Amino acid sequence: MIYIIALIILAMAVAWFASNKPWKKEKLEEEKVEIADDCCGAHEVCESDSLLTSSDNIEYFEDEELDRFKGTPSKSYSDEAIEEFRDVLYTLKEREVASWIKSMQLRLVELPDIIREEALMIVEERRMKAS
Repeated sequence: MIYIIALIILAMAVAWFASNKPWKKEKLEEEKVEIADDCCGAHEVCESDSLLTSSDNIEYFEDEELDRFKGTPSKSYSDEAIEEFRDVLYTLKEREVASWIKSMQLRLVELPDIIREEALMIVEERRMKAS
């Protein structure tokens, strides 16, 4: 009879300890993620900084005039054309740059190489600030 009572107490102690793991609480605290102000919160990873196109919705940033460069290779832009892209890039908010790059991809407009590098630097700096 004493063995049965001891086994029941031991089983209850093990069950209580397993449900109240101290390392489990520490892990939950480590996994807290800060959500960006401009993120909608509907996705596990914020898509506002993602360069992968998950939707086919084209978003314009008052840059409709750049559609005329559709099909132009990234290395063949004139200095004037590059300045047009730069003007648009530097009027965007930091959080809009990744969306602008996605929009240009969907519109089949290749960014000039130098502008693409500048835009990717802005996106990378924003990601570094967020982490």
